[in-house]
Amino acid sequence: MQLLHIDSAITGDQSVSRQLTAQIVEAWKASHPATQVSYLDLVADAPAHFTMDAMAPRTGQTDGLSEAQQRENAVSERLVSQFLAADVVVIGAPFYNFAIPTQLKAWIDRIAQPGRTFQYTANGPEGLAKGKTVIVASSRGGVYSTSEGGRAMEHQESYLQTVLGFFGVTDVRFVRAEGVAMGGDAKAQALAAAAQAIEAYVKAHAANQDRVSQAA
Repeated sequence: MQLLHIDSAITGDQSVSRQLTAQIVEAWKASHPATQVSYLDLVADAPAHFTMDAMAPRTGQTDGLSEAQQRENAVSERLVSQFLAADVVVIGAPFYNFAIPTQLKAWIDRIAQPGRTFQYTANGPEGLAKGKTVIVASSRGGVYSTSEGGRAMEHQESYLQTVLGFFGVTDVRFVRAEGVAMGGDAKAQALAAAAQAIEAYVKAHAANQDRVSQAA
């Protein structure tokens, strides 16, 4: 099993989402010892924001590419190949200004490739990255999930659910630590709830895999 571990928080060791992704990966490895992990730090190794140089190969242009276009295409190819090769993807997604970090958005822009992660058909768009499990470590300084107004301002989890679904990923799970900037007690409660969610997700997946193996 191939697991892709992605972090995007700019806060380094102070990051809650980085703490959560590390916990998720360790729990997954404990339940699935044969898992091979690759790591992508989108702060240390951030793709450039999307440009026409990066777009050119997707328009069908293959001849006469400039040096810049070839370089940007190589970045996109590396990232989409890494994503497609993964059975499990763990994404650290902190909540910045009501959305995801620009580094994470730049990664999504690079892997959103027609013919690779999606295609348009006579019946509409079809995702091509089916069969993956994605676990998103979602961290938020405030609380946005418990009120209509808060949910209206949230473009983090909702966006990731939408775009991953567009890629054909139907198994998207969120481990949420919410209210982590609202005092020590609130942060401790949020981290404890997230730890419980991690344990539940990993155990449920392991049990399901056992049932599938026994049926086979």
